[in-house]
Amino acid sequence: MALPAELAARLKRGPDGLFAAIAQERETGIVLMMAWMDDEALERTLATRQGTYFSRSRQDYWVKGETSGHTQYVHDVRLDCDGDALLLVVDQVGPACHTGNHSCFDTESLAFADSVSDDERR
Repeated sequence: MALPAELAARLKRGPDGLFAAIAQERETGIVLMMAWMDDEALERTLATRQGTYFSRSRQDYWVKGETSGHTQYVHDVRLDCDGDALLLVVDQVGPACHTGNHSCFDTESLAFADSVSDDERR
């Protein structure tokens, strides 16, 4: 399966041919992880509905959950306004992060340690 021509034309790839892919949990809206894709990884994801990514360190493709069983079923793929990142809306089985956390973003805030009230935001 080749990428639809319209989608391929809208994608902006880095010098290495990669673009960012953000996985978001469909049920909760939690941002789960960020990984890299190229055209083939996206083609595989669209064909199988399984999150498929490209490992820069191994220079190879990997399917989320292939070894861990912590799979991602992809419900939707959205391109950002600049064309340089995708949002994958997924059902996640088990933790998404290789550390065992549900999300790779389950860390404390690095920028704002204090909480800001809704009134202060206005």
